[in-house]
Amino acid sequence: MSYNPQNPFIVQSDKTVLLEVANSLYEEARDLLARFAELEKSPEHIHTYRITPLSLWNAAASGMKAEDMITALEKYGKFELPQNISQDILDYVERYGKIKLIKEDEELFLYSDDFYLIEEIWNNKGIRSFVGERVSKNSIKVPQYQRGHVKQALIKMGFPVEDLAGYVPGARFEFAMRDVTGLGLPFSLRDYQKEAVETFYAGGSFKGGSGVIVLPCGAGKTIVGLGVMEKLQCETLILSTNITAVRQWIDEICDKSFIPRDAVGEYTGELKEVKPITVTTYQILTYRKSKEGNFPHFALFNSKDWGLIIYDEVHLLPAEVFRITAEIQARRRLGLTATLVREDGREEDVFSLIGPKRFDIPWKELERKDWIATAECNEIRVDLPEDLRMEYAMAELRDKYRIAAENRLKFDVINALVERHKDDQVLVIGQYINQLEKISELLGAPLITGKVPNREREKLYKEFRSGDIKVLVVSKVANFAVDLPDANVAIEISGSFGSRQEEAQRLGRILRPKKGENIAYFYAVVTRDTRDQEFAANRQLFLTEQGYKYHISDYKDVLGDFNSQEVASVGRESKVPWLRVVK
Repeated sequence: MSYNPQNPFIVQSDKTVLLEVANSLYEEARDLLARFAELEKSPEHIHTYRITPLSLWNAAASGMKAEDMITALEKYGKFELPQNISQDILDYVERYGKIKLIKEDEELFLYSDDFYLIEEIWNNKGIRSFVGERVSKNSIKVPQYQRGHVKQALIKMGFPVEDLAGYVPGARFEFAMRDVTGLGLPFSLRDYQKEAVETFYAGGSFKGGSGVIVLPCGAGKTIVGLGVMEKLQCETLILSTNITAVRQWIDEICDKSFIPRDAVGEYTGELKEVKPITVTTYQILTYRKSKEGNFPHFALFNSKDWGLIIYDEVHLLPAEVFRITAEIQARRRLGLTATLVREDGREEDVFSLIGPKRFDIPWKELERKDWIATAECNEIRVDLPEDLRMEYAMAELRDKYRIAAENRLKFDVINALVERHKDDQVLVIGQYINQLEKISELLGAPLITGKVPNREREKLYKEFRSGDIKVLVVSKVANFAVDLPDANVAIEISGSFGSRQEEAQRLGRILRPKKGENIAYFYAVVTRDTRDQEFAANRQLFLTEQGYKYHISDYKDVLGDFNSQEVASVGRESKVPWLRVVK
């Protein structure tokens, strides 16, 4: 048996991979492993990844071969690779594309070279309701309207479908991109953005046209969307998270392309325009008067001959939009996100209905090239006050988190951080409105929540961008698709329990490249030895996978002697010299 104690992987037969952090090969090994395995736990010294069918299928769809995965595990493994691991990787990767959805004479068919697999599908009661007649030993007819439903059913059976049935071209809409923006700045797609566009487009063949592009916030997902639109030259429907995001899409479209403003429609609660390029929100699409009522705005999906539908922040796609997406599989679909993690566990539905992951790039790689800011991630732990310990001990599990998250001792820490960063653009982000109102009053800073009218929100965002406002307190409404390019400090005081995608989005608020010192500071203030700390550890999983390390510090060091502690940054002086790792 081979044995190399210098390597960072221990690969186990249960498909877990233990990755040693304090290893000179850690970063290059992690970047490879993250392409085909999912991070489960990330304590200080050993990170645990798991190889799953979906992680393998996404890797295969993005072009990674089974042999490359096996070679990576062998190259970085301390011990000989368990035989079942290599065999399972080969078997699962081979499943992607084993069943194909094809079109012949305007009719759809499930096809496989494996006669027995088609036989198994034909005799599966859960799938029979989605298919038509058996036309040969290797193929089954599929009604057009069941295209998405049959793909959903088959991935649950363990066989992802490679959809080669093609797409309707949609109504033609020709436009060109600018090489100088409307604001007079030079413009072109960056190399990785071009690669993402070309990978999705796939030369216009049926091999492309649906799938997800994964890029960090600040890396230009909107620009990738525009690049795909330029390739296809068709009428496009764009789905986004809120009115602010809708208007940012519209601004970017008009600034970076020669599409006239009157050809771009806003379809929101405030305006109902349907134009060749239309931008809407998930919220308006899923609106209905009662739980039993119809969704009146679903008609937008068929109101024009869309050739492309873009799902911004696809990890937030509501269940109702999944349902309508299952019925419009003949249209090209592009998902954009910073993370494929969904809190509802519906990653398989994203794979089936939007498409597999087509392109991603490690965040740290973009950081090294200065396309996004270098981020210092810091966790500051505070004690639970003595007078709250009995209340916390007796509380229900869900209530425990709120008690710990709203810990009043966090206020002094926030005040100290804001003072330390008084020359920076600071976002204070939290979950609970009462807590945010107190912090807003403490700091004398404006507060944005869901109750603040859109016009007032946009005014405050504009003043923050211009530097007239240095500190902005925001609720979860600012998690997504809010363009605040000069924000370089984020202080998280409470979050959506253990939401990994929320942590990624919140860090993303401050990752846009900065003039001068291209550094961003992210602080999570958590209550020690409580549910708050447990959830914070889970939220940090995604960022750990991307290569970020959380420096941990005690709140007394923040409030006390700033000069007596170890400097956490390497190779440069940190603005936060009190940071140290707490054992």
